[in-house]
Amino acid sequence: MNLLIIGLGGALGAVLRYLSTMAAIRLFGPGFPWGTAFVNVAGSLVMGVVAVLLIEASVLRPQLALFAMTGVLGGFTTFSAFSLDAAQLIEAGRMGEATAYVVGSAGLAIAGLFIGLAIGRMLT
Repeated sequence: MNLLIIGLGGALGAVLRYLSTMAAIRLFGPGFPWGTAFVNVAGSLVMGVVAVLLIEASVLRPQLALFAMTGVLGGFTTFSAFSLDAAQLIEAGRMGEATAYVVGSAGLAIAGLFIGLAIGRMLT
């Protein structure tokens, strides 16, 4: 049953990632990986909220945590896409943008997680 829960969440997360990436390309153009940056930061923020609700407040059922954290957020965020985007910027000789992307994504994702933790704590 847990594998089904995770699989359904992962499918939903992957679809949401695709839609986010397509929306970012439509809004900002294909030159910079805004979509991947967005999903990594947003996913970190949501992970912080869910972690508090599950671990600190114990208000989420374990199956919902599997669905949300391992499934949806696991399918929504992706370090492999982030790594590929960074490598493509580097190979294109766009070192400044690659550096900004790597540092900005990591820093904002960590900040997003802390914001999510704070939101989760305010909710409990």
